[in-house]
Amino acid sequence: MTQRTPTILVLMGGPDAEREVSLMSGAEVAGALRATAAMNVVERVIDAPSAEELGEIVRETRADAVFPVLHGRWGEGGALQERLETIGVPYVGSGPAASATAMDKMRTKALLVDDGVRTPEAVVLDVGDPCPLDPPLVLKPNDDGSSVDLRICRSREEVEAARRLLHVGRGPLLAERYVAGRELTVGVVAGATLPVIEIVPAVEFYDYEAKYTRADTRYAFDPDLPEGVVEQIRRDTMRAWERLGCRDVARADYMLDDDGAWFLEINTMPGFTTHSLVPMAARRAGRDLPALCRDLATAALGRKSGSGLVSGRT
Repeated sequence: MTQRTPTILVLMGGPDAEREVSLMSGAEVAGALRATAAMNVVERVIDAPSAEELGEIVRETRADAVFPVLHGRWGEGGALQERLETIGVPYVGSGPAASATAMDKMRTKALLVDDGVRTPEAVVLDVGDPCPLDPPLVLKPNDDGSSVDLRICRSREEVEAARRLLHVGRGPLLAERYVAGRELTVGVVAGATLPVIEIVPAVEFYDYEAKYTRADTRYAFDPDLPEGVVEQIRRDTMRAWERLGCRDVARADYMLDDDGAWFLEINTMPGFTTHSLVPMAARRAGRDLPALCRDLATAALGRKSGSGLVSGRT
């Protein structure tokens, strides 16, 4: 009897600020999976469907597993993952708890400080709260990515001006001590770290445009770093991976100054665009994008579906 070729449902879009990035990532993942010729691939652009609506999509497409390539609070921060758990369909990426914790930058910091991970001092500011940190500091949403609405403030006046602008649409903000130095990142796939990358933007910092649209950002693989830094970054990244309970794929970001490397955050569904860091690092390690996406989808297929809305599909 010939075994049926599995079907992977690639989800993209979502209601978050990174919707356009998700659409780019999703298209790359779908194309990569098709290139392997090992799976049937179906793409769906979604907004914020309910579990019942997602279940209908899974039934309609006869999907055996889902590859949710969404970035941001809803798609990456646990809400989508909770719906996929309710449906009972295997999916690529971390579960709801790890996804929600990683999206909450302050909560992640608090957990990792207890494990000995160095991270810049930070505080969550609600509207009207006095800021106890002295400039320079970074203001950014506590629960978003891709440097969306990030501001580097070098004076009290800049802090107040940024807060007046950002609180309107964002509510609470994370204020974090600014670390001037070299920006480093390391990906993790299936519990193994990828080569360290140094990001060298042509602008002041690695903002949204530098990540996704500019062609002048440079990436240095296995950069020349002070003794022990690579080991520290790899160790701290795996501490974050294990402490949060991440699964399949993630990427951790750092700043390096004269005092060493400082952990900033960990992303549980990093980008898969042509500019994205995890695919670059995987390729450097000998695994091209089709192989990377195939391995991630295969890991999801290997997990049993739950007893949710679409269990028992054929």
